[in-house]
Amino acid sequence: MNILQQGTHLDHLLRQTRMHHVQLSSMADVKANMMLTLASLVITFCIRYLTDPILRWPVFTLIGFCLVTIFAAAYAVMPKGPNQVRPDLKNPNCDILFFGNFIHLAFDEYAEVMEQVMSDPNRVYEAQVREIYELGVFLATKKYRFIRIAYIAFITGLVVSGFVFLVVEVVNTAV
Repeated sequence: MNILQQGTHLDHLLRQTRMHHVQLSSMADVKANMMLTLASLVITFCIRYLTDPILRWPVFTLIGFCLVTIFAAAYAVMPKGPNQVRPDLKNPNCDILFFGNFIHLAFDEYAEVMEQVMSDPNRVYEAQVREIYELGVFLATKKYRFIRIAYIAFITGLVVSGFVFLVVEVVNTAV
């Protein structure tokens, strides 16, 4: 990156963007935990109706969709593990600010890389911009994607189990 005019306005922009991403991550965690709790409660309340011949299939359906909801929500909040390979420090795309990359380095090596980054204001900005970008990609492709799947699974489960209940009622009434 080649920043022509450095200053506190850029620092503020980067800080504000990073804080916004952290808030989005926290919101995603709250939503995922809410879906985990809701789906777990629905399963708990529905289990006793499995013995009812009329409600058995709608309850099975609802429990199945709730399990999908639980798995998607749990995956959304599951921490991303650190990279298993040592980062290529010569690669300009290496995000040295992400802990999953620098845990494979000795402190002296990490300090040397950070000194190189901090000695050049353009590299400082580039490292911060790369970190913000990586966090945004992670939020979009992992957290929010799987939270959306959890919501869709839960809503679909409610609709489909309601439809199954209607079909069971119609069949039982016709017989």
